[in-house]
Amino acid sequence: MAVSPLALVADDARLGAGSTVEEFCVVKGAVLGAGAVLRSHTVVYAGVRAGTRFQTGHHVLVREHTVIGDDVSVGSLSVLEHTVHIGDRVRVHSHCFVPEYSVLEDDAWLGPRVTLTNAPFPRCPDVAVCTRGVHIGRGARIGANVTILPGVRVGERALIGAGAVVTKDVKPGAVVVGAAARQVKTIDELLCPAGLDHRPYPGGSLDSAG
Repeated sequence: MAVSPLALVADDARLGAGSTVEEFCVVKGAVLGAGAVLRSHTVVYAGVRAGTRFQTGHHVLVREHTVIGDDVSVGSLSVLEHTVHIGDRVRVHSHCFVPEYSVLEDDAWLGPRVTLTNAPFPRCPDVAVCTRGVHIGRGARIGANVTILPGVRVGERALIGAGAVVTKDVKPGAVVVGAAARQVKTIDELLCPAGLDHRPYPGGSLDSAG
């Protein structure tokens, strides 16, 4: 285990074997599995639990009571708010915002600057009661600069095109684009834009999609 002398790792934090904590990181009361890599200026709050090989970019914030699976990567300047649940092999790219009560299932993928939201009416007096996180299904892919509104469920293996604003639930395997996003085809109808004789997401299930 390699912990920089310029990092602050509290006595109640638990780091797995082979973990690396770079300069100016703060880890308090969290439990991280083996092989974690926290790059400089990452802050992990108390109550966070992460599986093996958790990695962060620079300036990542992970707030309390967030649960993270194995082989999860969170890019630089991204924020995971409290009480977020993230499955295995999830990729969150840089500059993403994942608010309270959001769920990212196994193999979900968030492109750069994806913004998930959870407050239907910001600063409403009852916002604590009506807050609803976004639910991203297994193997779903969310393109760059997508905004997803509170309580929306994105189905398994769905693909959201870059820049979309998603206001309604997305069916499993759907491809949606635009603002507001609309379905244009299914994921199994996609063809290679380079003209190669293959499909980008072959098979009818996540297990066969690679």
